[in-house]
Amino acid sequence: MPELSTVLLRRLHTVYVDQAGPRPGDPSTTEGLTALEAELLDRGYALTGPLRSALAWLGPAGLAAAGAQLIRDIDILLGADRTHMPLFRSFPASVPDDTRALWIDRVLTLLLQWPDQPCVLCETVGSVHPVAPCAHLVCRTCWDGADYTGCPICHRRVDADDPFIRPSPHPGEVPSGGGPLRLLSFATDRAADAVTALGRLLARRTPLSPQDREEARVLLAHVPAGLDWLPDAVPVRETKALVLGTLLRERRTREAVRALLPERLTTATDVLRLLAVWSGGEADLLEPPRLRSLPRPLRRDLLAVLDGLDPALLVEDVLRHADLWKRAAEILHPFEQYARHPRAALAFAVLRGTDTTGTALGAALLATAAAYPHAVRIDGSRVRAATWLGRAEGALRGGDPDRALAVLAERPGELVRRLDHLLRLYAADTLPPQVAEVLARRLPKAGPGPVLSALGRLRIRHLPGTRRVFFPRGQVAHSFTVPDDRTPLAEAVTRSVCGLFEGEVLRRLAAADPYDVAVLDSRLAHLHVPSAERAAAKALVTVPKGSFQALPDGEVLRMFLHWMEPARKRVDLDLSVVLFDADWNYAGLCDFTNLVYGAGAVVHSGDLVSAPAPHGASEYVDVDLDALADSGVRFAMPVVFSYNNIPFELLPDAFAGFMALPTRSGRTARYDPRTVRQRYDLVGNSRIHVPLLVDLERRGFLWTDVHLPDDEGYHSVWAHQEDLARIGRDLFQYFSTGRTTLWELAGWHAAARCREVAVLRRTPRPSDPDELWTYRRDSGEDTAAFAARVVGLRDPDAVLASTEVDALAGTAVSGRSVFLALVDGEVAPAGASGSVYRLLPGPVDGCGLEQLAAGDLVAALG
Repeated sequence: MPELSTVLLRRLHTVYVDQAGPRPGDPSTTEGLTALEAELLDRGYALTGPLRSALAWLGPAGLAAAGAQLIRDIDILLGADRTHMPLFRSFPASVPDDTRALWIDRVLTLLLQWPDQPCVLCETVGSVHPVAPCAHLVCRTCWDGADYTGCPICHRRVDADDPFIRPSPHPGEVPSGGGPLRLLSFATDRAADAVTALGRLLARRTPLSPQDREEARVLLAHVPAGLDWLPDAVPVRETKALVLGTLLRERRTREAVRALLPERLTTATDVLRLLAVWSGGEADLLEPPRLRSLPRPLRRDLLAVLDGLDPALLVEDVLRHADLWKRAAEILHPFEQYARHPRAALAFAVLRGTDTTGTALGAALLATAAAYPHAVRIDGSRVRAATWLGRAEGALRGGDPDRALAVLAERPGELVRRLDHLLRLYAADTLPPQVAEVLARRLPKAGPGPVLSALGRLRIRHLPGTRRVFFPRGQVAHSFTVPDDRTPLAEAVTRSVCGLFEGEVLRRLAAADPYDVAVLDSRLAHLHVPSAERAAAKALVTVPKGSFQALPDGEVLRMFLHWMEPARKRVDLDLSVVLFDADWNYAGLCDFTNLVYGAGAVVHSGDLVSAPAPHGASEYVDVDLDALADSGVRFAMPVVFSYNNIPFELLPDAFAGFMALPTRSGRTARYDPRTVRQRYDLVGNSRIHVPLLVDLERRGFLWTDVHLPDDEGYHSVWAHQEDLARIGRDLFQYFSTGRTTLWELAGWHAAARCREVAVLRRTPRPSDPDELWTYRRDSGEDTAAFAARVVGLRDPDAVLASTEVDALAGTAVSGRSVFLALVDGEVAPAGASGSVYRLLPGPVDGCGLEQLAAGDLVAALG
């Protein structure tokens, strides 16, 4: 689990100076501070003025301690705290062009080489010796010990003290790419900052990712024991259970949390999630833990919560997780005090199919059941459920749209999720008035996630579909596709429904705090609104799944993989790149079977097949973007395989990512943290991960973060090429349309909360100057019309072309209340107040604005 300082550094970019100050006679720290700043710049970080002053005040010893800790924390974030050395230490220069010839030499050596005999390849006498730990016989003349880190025959890591391993020439330095600079701020109160960072997580309207959950637990361990900091409402039930369950486990906060349970636990599943967290598991209930026993007072509290719920909802929730509730009954003992908690006892009787014949408990259950005919029915000596879900499914299957509408209207979230099915039942050319009336009345009660998701999909439902993509709930994001055989809706219907949805979004945002002016980046159109972060990878840069981004500046994209195997178990991970043409036909690959594609367009660093502690193993693949595009390849798909089928979750350390190298010349195997653009952890019960898809024609990449299903066996690109082509084609098609984007959401924020909006209109060619489009809301222009102009990029009030459009925008809004939504944080208004969402860091981080995540933009709709 990460330390608090690392979590706050990642989330708030804050640094805490706790070391002792200077002692009399201490020399100046100027030289040491300059060296620290150089180290930080090499990693893409810079000090703000107050932090530099605080560090300068320290004596040499204090500065050394503070600087070392800061560098360690940053290296953890970038993956630079590990030893990165691929099989060929002089990569890419020493990678052989002919992989087949290399393989033949390895096979001949393995089969024919004998001890105390001349080398079978070069006939040199006395040059053949075994290497540790594999004991393969290796010729020191044929195989260069200054270039290999693994056995040339089997590619297992060789012991560092084996005589075969010789020092390699000092590698040249990789010219660092420009990249974004992250500003570090000085802070003094860890507890207050922990509350701030935690508050942002609790306000999310989507489930937290594994990284967010892990860091939330760290923050919860350092918040004040009094719960005044806890917000009145936590919108996501999983997050609420995580907080309450974690605090219940701490003796210092247990009694305060118990007092909150009756008002905070509003469904039976809330109670079940709480029990899972109390027992050391996760609130998502995907892998429920063995439930831990409860103190008697807490058991009574939870039974009282269950007893206070609507019996119909209680019974339905209990049946939704029947197996886990049966285990929960063993620690709750619901029949022990059935007279005190009759409705809770009734729900468990339905769950267990309890026989009501001839007992005092049975008589009490029948009496309670008779009082709630809308929730249960009596079937002989048993009590059965009568659920809302059954009524809804029956109405939809029965083909009676008006009855289905009446049932769905009882639950606005389900109405939004099943609206497509309902509209197909009506099969009308225009939106039926009864549907419009129900939507106008019930949409205000629907959650923002379902509203934004349905809005994106319904927008294209008048078009014929091809494939549907589903992402089932799980630890990691799997996907599967099916043909889309649904009948398209009439265009007038989709237009009317989307108008109602957009009107509801604008109505909600208009009630939020206003700003003087907004600045929006048009490239947000390629980023999607986050909808399911529960299975998102723990990453350096949080990118919503399905978002399309421009490739970072640089001639070479370097994919990297690092892993460490557990004790007494060999693990062979492989980093591969499979290549396709514009029609997703297989064009080639670069992996352990083919180290070089084309004339060096893609180069693999060599296949290490073991990763013993403490150094583990690393693999690189360098993609020369221009050379690969010129070869006729359109799509490049990097894939991480567990070759020998060991799931990622068993590894003590495994991560991957990519760097942007500025030039193709002068490259070495050095892991340069300044060039790292993305780093993500490999976790979960998975063996195949596809992080992204590179589109060379559009010079961008689609962030997929998807895991492929696997079977027992050995994995490689060749074995899975058809599946990879299908998933690549389907994901590109699925994410290209029918998704609500951050551009639309930011535009609705701006139109509903500001009278002035400036748009950074990015031109497609770097040689052309960007433009600044400005919009001003007319006195007679309503919010919807203003939003349509801004989001549609129509009819700006003024257009100004400039190569310094970021600086121009920052100057125009300085000293005002601003809402910024950017891809790169290059707009830096001086003296401004307000909020900023930015995907990548930049000067805006030092402007004192409240930093928002993509989920925070969604949370404003709550």
